Amino acid sequence: METSSRWTSWWRRERDRPGAGGDAAARLDLLLGAAGAGFPVAPAAHPAGHRCSCDRVGCPAPAQHPLSFAWQSQATTDAEQVARWLDRDPEANFVTATGRAHDVLDVPAEAGVLALRRLEALGVGGPVAAVGADRYLFFTATRGTPQDEDEWWTSALDATPDTVSEHPGLRWHCRGSYTLVPPAALPDGSEVRWLRGPEQPLPDPLRVLDVLTDACTEVGAVAQEQWLIG
Repeated sequence: METSSRWTSWWRRERDRPGAGGDAAARLDLLLGAAGAGFPVAPAAHPAGHRCSCDRVGCPAPAQHPLSFAWQSQATTDAEQVARWLDRDPEANFVTATGRAHDVLDVPAEAGVLALRRLEALGVGGPVAAVGADRYLFFTATRGTPQDEDEWWTSALDATPDTVSEHPGLRWHCRGSYTLVPPAALPDGSEVRWLRGPEQPLPDPLRVLDVLTDACTEVGAVAQEQWLIG
């Protein structure tokens, strides 16, 4: 990608200056890969020791939430803006706003491993990320902007991250929600990484949902509702 290469070259010139992380160019490459795939991104908190950089006492989602309440309007695919954000804070994680170019189906890792194997056997591709050893993120086409607004599925899960622990099963991140996007660091020392990259075509969400719900049921990863939109 020409834009990615231009900004990565700039980062390689800049990465040795004070305050710039040695892996900044690699991080920028990954972020621009997501942005180039059409995933709008915005800066997020990052680990500060075993705490969250937001300094909120008892932060319910350490290093997993946007820096700004205006994250929905901030989220962009503009390479220059992403590079400026990373220049300003080389340790920042990033979130991607869902329900615009893509949705994300978010499941416990045990179910994710099982579902990924079955999807591959079915020939269903699509980007997949692992959130440490705990969760898998399946990126799909979005249903967030249907022609019929009666089908508009809003999501408030990550706008109020205090509720995340209440929904251990399948979560559907659509319009109004977000997820971390690789590369991202977590306070326990683990990371968010791509298992299948953002260059893959986005699959139909309902086809992926069928496989994920079966996998969640088999491993017992269900809450009171079998899956949750948002």
